[in-house]
Amino acid sequence: MSSSAILFTTPPLPTPSINRGTLSFAAAASASASAVSHFPPTPDKLAILLDKSNSIHHLLQIHAALLRHGFHHHHILNFKLQRSYSSQGRLDYSLALFNRTLNPNIFFYTSIINAHALHGLSQEALFIYTQMLYEGVQPNEFTFSSILKSCSLEHGKMLHSQVIKLGFDSDLYVKTGMVDVYARGGDVGSARLVFERMPEKSLVSLTTMLTCYAKHGELKEARLLFDGMVKKDVVCWNVMIDGYAQHGMPNEALALFRRMLAAKARPNEITIIAVLSACGQLGALESGRWLHSYVDTNDIQVNVRLATALIDMYSKCGSLEDARLVFDKIYDKDVVAWNSMIIGYALHGFSQEALELFNEMCRIGLRPTDITFIGVLGACGHAGLVEEGWSFFIAMRVEYEIEPKIEHYGCMVNLLGRAGRLEEAYELVKNMKVEPDPILWGALLGACRLHGNLELGEKIAEHLVSHNLANSGTYILLSNMYAAKGNWEEVARIRTLMKDSGVQKEPGCSSIEVNNRVHEFLAGDLKHPKTEEIYQMLEEMNGWLKAHGYTPQTEIVLHDIGDEQKQQSLEVHSEKLALAYGLISTQPGTPIKIVKNLRVCSDCHAATKLISKITGRKIVMRDRNRFHHFVNGSCSCRDYW
Repeated sequence: MSSSAILFTTPPLPTPSINRGTLSFAAAASASASAVSHFPPTPDKLAILLDKSNSIHHLLQIHAALLRHGFHHHHILNFKLQRSYSSQGRLDYSLALFNRTLNPNIFFYTSIINAHALHGLSQEALFIYTQMLYEGVQPNEFTFSSILKSCSLEHGKMLHSQVIKLGFDSDLYVKTGMVDVYARGGDVGSARLVFERMPEKSLVSLTTMLTCYAKHGELKEARLLFDGMVKKDVVCWNVMIDGYAQHGMPNEALALFRRMLAAKARPNEITIIAVLSACGQLGALESGRWLHSYVDTNDIQVNVRLATALIDMYSKCGSLEDARLVFDKIYDKDVVAWNSMIIGYALHGFSQEALELFNEMCRIGLRPTDITFIGVLGACGHAGLVEEGWSFFIAMRVEYEIEPKIEHYGCMVNLLGRAGRLEEAYELVKNMKVEPDPILWGALLGACRLHGNLELGEKIAEHLVSHNLANSGTYILLSNMYAAKGNWEEVARIRTLMKDSGVQKEPGCSSIEVNNRVHEFLAGDLKHPKTEEIYQMLEEMNGWLKAHGYTPQTEIVLHDIGDEQKQQSLEVHSEKLALAYGLISTQPGTPIKIVKNLRVCSDCHAATKLISKITGRKIVMRDRNRFHHFVNGSCSCRDYW
């Protein structure tokens, strides 16, 4: 037994559970050998044929010739054949051939280990590696590079010790593999340490470290590394753009994509999907449409995955019409595509359409997933379909054997809370099989605020604070509940408690896209270059509203100030600033689309309904919970929100 095997002190892993499918050499020998019949059966010519082979049928013909002419123990031919079977996806043939090889050397072992690693069979690869050590075959740098591709962090650390012991810790490919192992395992510190100690860094090793930073949200470090790279391929650009998109920095993702185009780098499907995600987060419909046209004009294939990303983008940007057009063009829709369209309808409050689509999906034989039910329950919540929601929630477990997750409970709490069935929602949360998180409690607390149930609200807030689960929303909702009752003493106490806890209130922010540029506004914002024109339009809007008998809802301003100050506060909400900018920056009659990071306030909601009627404009507003389509004085939510 090799001394290096001693490092693996755990019991030997079980025999690989893959289908070994013992290769029938008799069947292979009986295969047609027409492709090789005109060649003298020499090892050199068979080796050339193996190198050129591009189909499993051709490989079987060569294998037949190899067997008939007695070359079945020829090491080079066996090695090439084993590797070729793996590359053609027949790992069972490759493994059967390996198992029949007499005294396989390191090249055979490395090849079969690599094949298993590429197929994601890390346990099986490790088992073969362990057997190799017991047979006394010493690994080389290619063996380590292969097995590190898919192994876990725990086994990676064990392999790292062997890498150091056997003197391969200075090899570029092995060290890159170690960086990847630590990165995949979430050990960013160890990945950075191995990376920084590399005497030279290839594009692959740089990309591996870049991926590590981006995946784990260390975007400043990722950008520093990215900007310092002399050579960047499309993978590097994709990693950085997707890192921004996945960690809530969509503006940075779009800016980097524009820089990518300026650098003449050619985007691929992965780039497009990441940028579509950024557009969806921002509600940047114009940018999303430009990207769609870029896909069409540059012959990028719109497969199901890309089409689903387009549906998601169009839904989040307020254009369900475009989303449905993309959905209807998908030839072979999978359940992910159906889910995306169902969730799109639910997000816009078109509950009936969402439920009809769900029924159609089930009718054609597709089985719903847990994501499907998030969309369906969300649709029920927006329409107040309590009994239907309960029916779907029960069917999840009973009919489809899907155990509800925290998100499904959140949908049910939202559904029951909006309908005023607070005690029912509270009982559901208390009896959950999973531990409720602050978001779930926050949804219930928000329902208490909506229906003025201070007693239950206090109970929930006390639970969150005592269990160190309170966030800014907890304090703000409770403070607002006291303010609505005129209890300013308790309001002051809660705000002091919030300040002492170091919790910061998330500021309301609204954005609007005009001419492919996203403009963001905070309440009372004075930083925009067109501030003067915006505030002039605000005055004009206030004049329209007064002329139509509108009275500002000053009671929702939960501060101990006079009515005039409350009215002034309402007039400069971020939604109204964005709307004013939209009115002065777009053509009359064209739709205006606004995105708000928080729930739209009731005064802005009522004012926007009236402005849609006065201006003859369709105004689409996406807040934290849903879309509102304002047309001719009405909203798609029917004021149930």
